[in-house]
Amino acid sequence: MRPAAARARADETAAGVLARFAAEKAASVELICVVDEAGRLQGALPLARVFALAPAARLGTAMEREYPRVAPEDDQEHAASLALHHGVDSLPVVNGSGKLVGMMPAQALLQVLRTEHVEDLHRLAGIQRETARARHAIEDPPTRRARHRLPWLLAGLAGSALATAAMASFEATLRAKIAVAFFIPAIVYLADAIGTQSEAIAVRGLSLTRVRVGRLLSGELRTGMLIGATLGAIAFLPVFWVFGDARFAGAVASSIFAAGSIAAALGLLLPWLMARLRLDPAYGSGPLATVIQDILSIVVYFGVLRAFGV
Repeated sequence: MRPAAARARADETAAGVLARFAAEKAASVELICVVDEAGRLQGALPLARVFALAPAARLGTAMEREYPRVAPEDDQEHAASLALHHGVDSLPVVNGSGKLVGMMPAQALLQVLRTEHVEDLHRLAGIQRETARARHAIEDPPTRRARHRLPWLLAGLAGSALATAAMASFEATLRAKIAVAFFIPAIVYLADAIGTQSEAIAVRGLSLTRVRVGRLLSGELRTGMLIGATLGAIAFLPVFWVFGDARFAGAVASSIFAAGSIAAALGLLLPWLMARLRLDPAYGSGPLATVIQDILSIVVYFGVLRAFGV
């Protein structure tokens, strides 16, 4: 936030305001905030609009009374989202009594967007970092890089052990039909890919907007089901042609459909859960989501195989 803000009174004319700013040699004037005698914000208008007004036009009649504004305690990412939503370059900052206390200029809003984007990329990759250092990961020594990456990867290692245990419980199925093992990587990969796409949508959607999770979940679940059904249908014929087993081909296709649908829902629900816990939604992504999706995909695959009698 920049404490200084270009102020004007409602009864000032466009020519008078421009002349005053020129005399004061005001720098970087982007937005003119119209205030009353107590300094309370009445409205605002961009400097470019003032130039377009008639010289005798008063700012009180030309200002936007409902111009978007933020409070000093508001999250900076929310401020950037608000500016994008309303298509404005700068935002007035007002306190609880409506008094103008500063300005968030365009440069500050752009810096917020860049910083938040870099932090989210690190979290999506499962890299724990201090906020101030999040932009300098490539400059860190290998030991520091490893220290920031290992926590989530250790969680992934534990999850891999659970996935191995899940597969071991279906040892009889693997012994009876070795071809079952051929499709584990494909089903796990496809579920991960679908989940990653959902995570990317959910992370930004939950961070920058206030949409009901039910609406997001419904749309993303339907999308996952559509993608899973399409990929499953495409996979059915090649599997049947190679192995000559319609039940096995149907089980593989159904597993892709089920795993993809679950992954799409999970990719949304994990970031949402993080948001409910007042953590950045991006923490619910990356290696944490991957290992959970892998375990569920394996369980779903073998469960479908058993249901099909393979």
